[in-house]
Amino acid sequence: MADKDIAIKVQDLTKSFKIPLESSSGIKQKMINVLKGKKGYREFTPLKDVSFEIEKGDFFGIVGRNGSGKSTLLKSIAGIYAPTKGAVHVDGTLVPFIELGVGFNPELTGRENVFLNGALLGFSHAEMEAMYDEIVDFAEIGDFMEEKLKNYSSGMQVRLAFSIAIKAEGDILLLDEVLAVGDEAFQRKCNEYFANIKNSGKTIVLVTHSMDSVRKYCNKAMLVHDGKIKAVGSPDDIANEYTMENFRKQDTAGDGKHQEGLSDKVTMLRIVPVSKQVLTNKDDLIVDIEYRITDDTPIVVHIGIDDEIRDVVILNNGAKVAGKGEHKLRYTMPVSAYNDCNLRVYAVIDEVDTKNRIAFTSDRNSYRCLIRNKIGNYGLINTSSPVHGSWDGIEDFVYNRNKEIHGD
Repeated sequence: MADKDIAIKVQDLTKSFKIPLESSSGIKQKMINVLKGKKGYREFTPLKDVSFEIEKGDFFGIVGRNGSGKSTLLKSIAGIYAPTKGAVHVDGTLVPFIELGVGFNPELTGRENVFLNGALLGFSHAEMEAMYDEIVDFAEIGDFMEEKLKNYSSGMQVRLAFSIAIKAEGDILLLDEVLAVGDEAFQRKCNEYFANIKNSGKTIVLVTHSMDSVRKYCNKAMLVHDGKIKAVGSPDDIANEYTMENFRKQDTAGDGKHQEGLSDKVTMLRIVPVSKQVLTNKDDLIVDIEYRITDDTPIVVHIGIDDEIRDVVILNNGAKVAGKGEHKLRYTMPVSAYNDCNLRVYAVIDEVDTKNRIAFTSDRNSYRCLIRNKIGNYGLINTSSPVHGSWDGIEDFVYNRNKEIHGD
């Protein structure tokens, strides 16, 4: 693709900061630190050799967990941060809306701040004069434009700053977590604006944690992880990858003797996925439950599946098994009848006779996966009743989800 079609080109971008470790009271202390080989700072590198391109007219989403480097990337594109290594090339007039209040003077009026902010963005007084009425109308604070900014509520300041950013006649708009601001009515106006601007030819770069916004507005998206690009692709694919990244298993705590959720009788319990993590109506959800039991106590192994979007239980199914040693049970559940949902799959083990719970997978070490079907309305299922799964070669039984989870 010709460079003239590229709005933003990032090449081998690395950004490092020096974080002071101790203060030096004078030249003497600095010299002592140098002689001792002490730097007095540590290097922090939130971006590491990042390269990508954004085409003109793209609504480009950048997502990632807190600390991934996405805001540093946006500020590097805006020219707020100079690259430590590499380069950022921007073709067009760029308007950033990154931090509320940057470029505002609380002692100036709303009107004066509009022109001050415009000058900082590189627009002439005449250009801002031509945009002024649209900015005021969009912000809906016309009666207060001659008041000093320090007398504005925080909501009014957000609306004014946001209106300047989106109404300024720039080619490229950078947004950091501010897609919809203000009260409900103003949020609707913002949503309508972005729905209309998608095909306007403007280039929009949005940093956000909202996967709904990524799916709704963006035509391309990028996932940043630990200062590097993890994936670039369609909004749906990147949104799913981001959701799964937040599902990654964390280290589990214990009592010093057992991992969380285990006991003297069950010293190992885990869910091992067999099927892929993003499922459609052509797939089955298949998992293995692996566990180690130290005696021949008759037990029931339960598998539970919750939809975390709607906070409902899809099923709770169990099988009676017994026998000392290590075991593996496979469970298969068709997902053809289910609409989009985020699933949490967990396992528990109860004694048959006492009904005591002797092991479980905690919320942190349960398994997460996604169903992406979109086969009906918002309801969880598209048929009159859920489709339950089955144990592989073991007699199973389905509990009434409204009753205590015990029984034959």
